[in-house]
Amino acid sequence: MRILMRTATACLLLTLIAPVWGAPHKEDWEERQSFGRHFREARVNGCFLLYDLKSDKFIGYDFRRVNTPFIPASTYKIFNSLVIIETGIVRDENETLKWDGIDRGSQEWNQDLSMKTAFKYSATWFYQEMARRVGKERMQRYLDAANYGNKSTNGGIDRFWLDGGLRITPREQIDFLVKLYRNELPFSRRSMDIVRNILISEKTKDYVLRAKTGWGSTFKPQVGWWVGYVEKADNVYFFALNIDINKDEDAKTRKIVAGSILRELNVIN
Repeated sequence: MRILMRTATACLLLTLIAPVWGAPHKEDWEERQSFGRHFREARVNGCFLLYDLKSDKFIGYDFRRVNTPFIPASTYKIFNSLVIIETGIVRDENETLKWDGIDRGSQEWNQDLSMKTAFKYSATWFYQEMARRVGKERMQRYLDAANYGNKSTNGGIDRFWLDGGLRITPREQIDFLVKLYRNELPFSRRSMDIVRNILISEKTKDYVLRAKTGWGSTFKPQVGWWVGYVEKADNVYFFALNIDINKDEDAKTRKIVAGSILRELNVIN
């Protein structure tokens, strides 16, 4: 009964949520060619988009790429976490799932995990098991209700965001994060509060950074993400970085490049 009520609430909220913004027109955003040097210094190809909530302004690099769809990889853990909590698969972010005993080559993964620790360590097995428990039908309903990316679950309930059919653009990543911040997603306030809390990556006296990485490793080139937002003073800055990963060492540049751009914009220290 609780799940049915939540599903009905999600459908009702869908009719109340403002439509997703369209892709930005070139006249609606500021191209910053100076951002390109951060990618060149890291020897990676990619794009960056920032949305300044207070000024309602986009600043970015590589207009074409910020509107190109990519596999979301582990950035989907943000959405997956919302569904897991909303459907009651786990009571809260601290309920533990027992490790299945399979060695996945990571000490952080080879243990019992809560959603909070699984999110922190980006433990794929945890979220795959949770997705199987949610099931394709319910997952599809939430993807449709939230208008997340292309909303595809093709490729299997435990694979569609890793190497299946789901795709999302950097611009759509920002759309999703803005709605999460504004409580405009088809989930309860409690579910969104919990996920916003586990999203915290850095907290200082000047700002709070909430973000998630992603790495789509089954493509050529592989795709890397870092998406999130920074709450600072009376403003919020949403960002999405997307790069090609041609070798494992490139993955570490996700935060380096995005961090350099955010510091250039005086968003973080």
